[in-house]
Amino acid sequence: MTEDNDRDIIDVKTGIFNDLAIRIKLIMRLMADPRVSPFLKILPIGSLLYFILPDIAPGPIDDMAIIWLGTFLFVELCPPQIVQEHMDAITQSISGGEQDIPPVDGEVIDADYWEYKE
Repeated sequence: MTEDNDRDIIDVKTGIFNDLAIRIKLIMRLMADPRVSPFLKILPIGSLLYFILPDIAPGPIDDMAIIWLGTFLFVELCPPQIVQEHMDAITQSISGGEQDIPPVDGEVIDADYWEYKE
């Protein structure tokens, strides 16, 4: 890939389960986005339908390959600006907005927290 290509959106340093969770969240958000073409939304739906319908080829490897290919093509064919917008929202919610807040200058009061229940 060239350096000016912004298609490599998911960070490679994360683990495989984190990467899978991010990819699923991204696909769900793109499916709900009205700016994405309905024809593109057929790709992940069709790959899941293939998984449910009787197999044409033997073995579970073809099912996984079809689902992976359908979801991969769906994300790759979506407009890059929309994909980047959703990825920014996902990574910001994962990293936690509270951690990005700069420390407050001044005195810090340390205390215990408990709830009063009657």
